[in-house]
Amino acid sequence: MSVLSITFHTTESINKEWNHYLENDLHQMVENLIDAEKYILSEVESDMISEGKNTNLLLIFENDEKRQDFIEIELTNITERVQKEFGQNIMIFKTYLNPKKSRF
Repeated sequence: MSVLSITFHTTESINKEWNHYLENDLHQMVENLIDAEKYILSEVESDMISEGKNTNLLLIFENDEKRQDFIEIELTNITERVQKEFGQNIMIFKTYLNPKKSRF
């Protein structure tokens, strides 16, 4: 199992547009991912976020190779599409999660 966390940080000025994009376009892109076995698309609730909004996409892959393929191909495509739509109003952060122990 190999895990990847992608966080989309958006400014408050695009909140309405982002919510629409999230529910339609981004969700559809994630549903069509072949390499990801499972995913969780979440709004992040945190006292540490005072401006804007964070959305997280947690992806679970069969192995590190599939995760790396996703990063090199699919994440590049998703990033380009999101940035084309929202420009400087969004930042995308990827975090490699390397499980030590798990129970799913």
